[in-house]
Amino acid sequence: MTKFIAYFRVSTQRQGKSGLGLAAQQRKISDFVAGTGTLLAEFCDIQSGRDDSRAELQHAIQLAKRENAKIVIARLDRFSRRVSFIANILEQGIGLVCAEMPNATDFQLHIFAALAQEERRLISERTKAALAEAKRRGKILGLNGRNLAAKNRRAADDFAASLRAKLDADLLRCSYSEIARQLNGAGITTVTGCKFYPQTVKNYLKRLSGVSL
Repeated sequence: MTKFIAYFRVSTQRQGKSGLGLAAQQRKISDFVAGTGTLLAEFCDIQSGRDDSRAELQHAIQLAKRENAKIVIARLDRFSRRVSFIANILEQGIGLVCAEMPNATDFQLHIFAALAQEERRLISERTKAALAEAKRRGKILGLNGRNLAAKNRRAADDFAASLRAKLDADLLRCSYSEIARQLNGAGITTVTGCKFYPQTVKNYLKRLSGVSL
């Protein structure tokens, strides 16, 4: 049977101590591994997803190499938010399985990561522009600004998750126009509520490992 190393991540000490977020990840992974393979070990970081040097993550990677095991995660953003880091792991021959989409190929994992990364970048740019404009107008920043940034990050994560169900292997072989048509037909919009266009799809996919499509 396949050997698995479970990796979990929560963003705050409060989440880590209370189990909020962690319990859901554990359930997803436990349900997936049951009857599929053997769970060798579990690792958990209480840290931001922006830092790929997380201690427990590095331990999970090293053990996966030694045991020729796959790393199983509940959601892709629990592992990393950077396409380049995920690509590097896959290029090392380390198997990466996402419990919420276990049949996803390496190529699809690249796609999902690229979409999420690009949308977060756009959200960040819009947030910075909005805060700069507010500052120019003399509005008081601080807590409201941080709340806006947090709200926009959550919106980006929700947006990326909403696309996963539609971006299957067959759809990814279609033209940009067809992908845009199917996303629009499914009622999926960008995080700002706009429809998809071929160029929008191309811009997202262009983020894949820096390769121009």
